[in-house]
Amino acid sequence: MSYLGIAISLFPLIVPLQVHFMGRRLLAVDSGLLPCWHTVFLLPIILMYTWLVLLGFRGKVRGDLGYH
Repeated sequence: MSYLGIAISLFPLIVPLQVHFMGRRLLAVDSGLLPCWHTVFLLPIILMYTWLVLLGFRGKVRGDLGYH
């Protein structure tokens, strides 16, 4: 509920048009490009991590074992 409250209170500013730190403008991009760049950089990392985890657990669980 707290995350929902923060999202509602920051709704128009969830994707900032400009980011300032100590009076300096650090980031000024189109609001639609910021999530796109995050996706371009983070999605391959997430997919690689998921693939490595699946490789690590491959063959460790048998089909006849379970909560029966």
